Amino acid sequence: MSEGKRLKTTRNIGIIAHIDAGKTTVTERILYYTGKSHKMGEVHDGEAVMDWMEQEQERGITITSAVTTCRWRGNEINLIDTPGHVDFTIEVERSLRVLDGAIGVFCAVGGVEPQSETVWHQADKYQIPKIAFINKMDRLGADFLGAVNQMREKLGARPLIVQMPMGAEADFAGVIDLLEMQAVCWDDSTLGLTYEYMPIPPEYVEDAQAKRVELLESLAELDDTIMEKYLADEILEQKDLLPAIRQATLNLKVVPVLCGSALKNKGIQLLLDAIVDCLPSPLDVAAVVGLHPKSGEEEIRSSSGQDPFAALAFKIQMDQGRRLTYVRVYSGTVTAGSAVYNVNRKQKEKVARIFQMHANKRQKRARVGAGEIVAMVGLKSTTTGDTICDPKHPIVLEHIEVYEPVISIAMEPRTRADEEKTLQSLEKLAVEDPTFHFHQDPDTGQTIISGMGELHLDILVNRLLREYSVQVNVGKPQVVYRETITAAVEAESTFDREIAGVLHYAQVELHLEPRPRGKGNLFRELVRDGSVPSSFIPAVEEGVMESLGSGVIAGYPMVDVEVAVIGGTLKEQTASELAFKVAAATALQEGCRKAQPQLLEPIMSVEIIVPEEFTGEVINDLNIRKGKIEGVHPKRSVKIIHATVALSLMFGYSTSLRSASQGRATFTMQFSHFDTLVEKKELYI
Repeated sequence: MSEGKRLKTTRNIGIIAHIDAGKTTVTERILYYTGKSHKMGEVHDGEAVMDWMEQEQERGITITSAVTTCRWRGNEINLIDTPGHVDFTIEVERSLRVLDGAIGVFCAVGGVEPQSETVWHQADKYQIPKIAFINKMDRLGADFLGAVNQMREKLGARPLIVQMPMGAEADFAGVIDLLEMQAVCWDDSTLGLTYEYMPIPPEYVEDAQAKRVELLESLAELDDTIMEKYLADEILEQKDLLPAIRQATLNLKVVPVLCGSALKNKGIQLLLDAIVDCLPSPLDVAAVVGLHPKSGEEEIRSSSGQDPFAALAFKIQMDQGRRLTYVRVYSGTVTAGSAVYNVNRKQKEKVARIFQMHANKRQKRARVGAGEIVAMVGLKSTTTGDTICDPKHPIVLEHIEVYEPVISIAMEPRTRADEEKTLQSLEKLAVEDPTFHFHQDPDTGQTIISGMGELHLDILVNRLLREYSVQVNVGKPQVVYRETITAAVEAESTFDREIAGVLHYAQVELHLEPRPRGKGNLFRELVRDGSVPSSFIPAVEEGVMESLGSGVIAGYPMVDVEVAVIGGTLKEQTASELAFKVAAATALQEGCRKAQPQLLEPIMSVEIIVPEEFTGEVINDLNIRKGKIEGVHPKRSVKIIHATVALSLMFGYSTSLRSASQGRATFTMQFSHFDTLVEKKELYI
């Protein structure tokens, strides 16, 4: 196959959704119907191929993104099944960074749920074309149009309904294809493997015709050819409509909406058709843009074997002691055994082996080209977000955004023999997961591990035991706080010391002032009299930024602080970068003490779905937790409560919510922002 044809028939897509929307079940059906697997794995039985980790099988949730490749209609589909739980958002972020298209799976009952919004906006950030699959049409309370309307209201999307369901709940019988204007039914006796097109049942004809008119009107607005034929009352067939739908999807103008029930084996083959027909190939995506590491000039790499090799490492996985590096190849080719250059680490690496992955199973590859997603063995220094490329043509691609942890626990090995093993194991886990941090507390000797939530840390501790045979004692969860300042001040410090027989001298003056919440730290150079030479400004900045990593109240990182160097003094013979760096760090600490420092804590955005009769008890419990009610919205027989609550007051909330609602309410929680401490607490330092 020629390279052009291979690229044209390649799809790099991800499945994104809220937890329990049915992503993994959809993926399992895709693997079955494409012939990649010969048995349907069920999430509830712990047998899903893509949920291969023990913890995933036991808990029935996806924890780590899994990559696989399958074929449909002569096209190769590289598919990533991503987690839906907020604690594992980094898995979605780094997957979307390297994908060309996405399938948003929505529960027909729950509609657009909180994590659905998060992952959808992550995809928007990377300008990824999407199609939507309204799943679970067989469930009690399924509401196809309700879910579509929520896409408009909550996601700001423009849904393009290309299918509508025949019935709902227990009466769900199949779908109506609005492009072909025919009904599609699946054969239950073959587990949905066979299906047939047939005339639309009379009771659905009127509704289908109305939806078809809406579809044509939407496309006519976007495509002049469709507009001319529509106004001339010409018959528009699928072959006329598909190119227009594809182009509008690629241009992010519309989101084609399909429906079905993955668990009942209905709708998946048509979803596969939509992946091929509507989502982009690597050739449809703009050439990737990076920077030359030395000149800083813009470099462009197109999806072609003719351009120099460039790839982005987006995931590290430790597998049976070996380090697997997952990469998306953007341009060029690379063979097993060849040398590549890691621009971020400024190191040459060797690609020992290349594997095509199917969840945790591997298939050896001798060579890999543009547009492919594979795993490599041998890249010892490469980590998440690093660019690897042709040593003769270096390029730095856009890095992957990493989230800061919001919760910590103290842990210590049960035996002395486990001490060294524990640190080695934690280092391996930290390499895999950039949102997991750990450090040793110098006062207590305990190891503090930090992550995105209680579930995240629980699974990491569980992995220590199962994968690395490390026994640890774990303390209660502790919130990761931040510090800031609330007043503008000026501060100065002098460093005058002899080190190893060499005198070092510098005096630095800084101006500190608070920034708006969430704006981050900023360093500025405002020296007007030349008292601090420009050659020493980088050392001052380094000292300031390092010092901001540890606040003056409890040692937590400082945020939302603007620091400007406004002056200083030096002595010709004794001025040094070390002296300016230390003087700047000391001045910053002194300034923070005078600037009315304040602790900030993580505030969580909480959404609770509760039966109407328990709404009062749930709101009362939130008030006790000093939560701020943002809104209460009715949805049929339930109320949806939106609130913001301090994370420190949400520990054990699932138990309280079950008690207040007789186990009938559910909630989701995700990080919103850092804000002033709600109340004084005993802090873990």
